[in-house]
Amino acid sequence: MATQILMPALSPTMEEGTLAKWLVKEGDTVKSGDIMAEIETDKATMEFEAVDEGIVGKILIAAGTAGVKVNTPIAVLLEEGEDASAAVAAPKTDAPKAAEPAKAAAPASVSATPAPAAANAAGARVFASPLARRIAAEKGLDLSKISGSGPHGRIVKADVEQAKPGAVASASAASAPAAVAATAPAMATGASAETVKKMFADREYTEVTLDGMRRTIAARLTEAKQTIPHFYLRRDVKLDALMAFRATLNKQLEGRGVKLSVNDFIIKACANALQAVPDCNAVWAGDRILKLKPSDVAVAVAIEGGLFTPVLRDAQQKSLSALSAEMKDLATRAKTKKLAPHEYQGGSFAISNLGMMGVDNFDAVINPPHGSILAVGAGVKKPVVNAAGEIVVATVMSMTLSVDHRVIDGALGAAFLQAVIDNLENPMSMLA
Repeated sequence: MATQILMPALSPTMEEGTLAKWLVKEGDTVKSGDIMAEIETDKATMEFEAVDEGIVGKILIAAGTAGVKVNTPIAVLLEEGEDASAAVAAPKTDAPKAAEPAKAAAPASVSATPAPAAANAAGARVFASPLARRIAAEKGLDLSKISGSGPHGRIVKADVEQAKPGAVASASAASAPAAVAATAPAMATGASAETVKKMFADREYTEVTLDGMRRTIAARLTEAKQTIPHFYLRRDVKLDALMAFRATLNKQLEGRGVKLSVNDFIIKACANALQAVPDCNAVWAGDRILKLKPSDVAVAVAIEGGLFTPVLRDAQQKSLSALSAEMKDLATRAKTKKLAPHEYQGGSFAISNLGMMGVDNFDAVINPPHGSILAVGAGVKKPVVNAAGEIVVATVMSMTLSVDHRVIDGALGAAFLQAVIDNLENPMSMLA
């Protein structure tokens, strides 16, 4: 039967996207796993795979169309022998607006009309796609014990592949909207566009329409400042020992093509500090705190029109050269929006470094659900008093730790910041 392919939710916060490019045309035959289109989300350009097999009967949304809402029909898939007129007749589904987060990376085609159903032991009908029924038969699965993620609980390929023999799958995506609504922030409210435009009616201006990334940044950071009780801890760190140590290491690593940056040392210092003060390696989870064991450090990367925070996982276990290479790769792909969701989601802590742009100090906004974020300023030569009471010139860097008071108290945050400083002022300890 005719199957509507809907605009997928490729991330938990995605509400709309741009259908950048079709890789199939009407009349093409597709199989499960074939790449059908490229879709731009608020964060990245991702490939969209077919979940069911069939013939592309009609493309409903043209390539290049922006602002396509999640679960809007974008194409119709026909079964073998079906007439193309079924594509036009296929009714729009009433699928939930947002997909279940756990399935965001594996969007599913959904059926406009229920497929032929199997019967369970109680005699109730079980709706499943032909491909899902075939895979279930091959794996010896009982479809009546699998919950579907399609409209009205229809079982699709992804549901069957994730199920275990005898296991009952997770709740249907039909029950997901409330959970997703809690993770997908709404746009910030304020004066309407028309009200503001009237204020500047006699002035020349250019109107810039918000893209998905800018809209998400506006919503999430407004939410963060309104709901997270921020407090700030400020310290200076002397960098002379680190700069000398870095110069020595870079000279030794020159033959391997490795050049460590100050930011690489900051990442390692923070990763080690999260292990030294494990209560700071935590996130806010609504009605509880989750304490992480690995140091998953997010690092803000500026790109045109916004920013990414790619995550360096298990950073405490990696060498400085490995962190440097991974950070360069993530930053390069972030600037072309080629990061996968798992590469920029997660982490308990973040670093935002504007020192390389000449900013002396600043306060960063916590990116929920992180417990804290470290704002790093520029290293500046300043007069300081040394241990002997003499005034000498030293390279000093300002750091500000923004802390979520629900997760971390003042004394705990101070202990963490001290651990970061100890690592930076004694850089050889990071190699131990």
